[in-house]
Amino acid sequence: MSFLGNLIWLIFGGFLSGLGYIVGGLLTMLTIIGIPFGKGAIKLGVATMAPFGREIVITDESLTPLNLIFNALWAILFGWEIAISHLVHGLIFAITIVGLPFAKQHFKLIPLALFPFGKELR
Repeated sequence: MSFLGNLIWLIFGGFLSGLGYIVGGLLTMLTIIGIPFGKGAIKLGVATMAPFGREIVITDESLTPLNLIFNALWAILFGWEIAISHLVHGLIFAITIVGLPFAKQHFKLIPLALFPFGKELR
């Protein structure tokens, strides 16, 4: 089921969305200050490529002061826009019964979009 869900997800926008995150992350990494944020964007892009069958896991290093600072900066600069995008797309998919599994995946990506540092999608 997760293979089929991921395949349909990729065909209907997941690939382009994930590719956008990855390209944005690579562009952000052109500056030294942007490297951690680029890594966060790439992590979100990889998670967006295949979200079915995966869960968000909080790592041991999630509460380090550096991760807390990066999460706060990320949420202010990038995260809230990405989270609102996932929320809107999730609500649109939730209109139909067929779209409910895809809405669930968008809702699952919201916490990762807001605070990506110290979290992984496994």
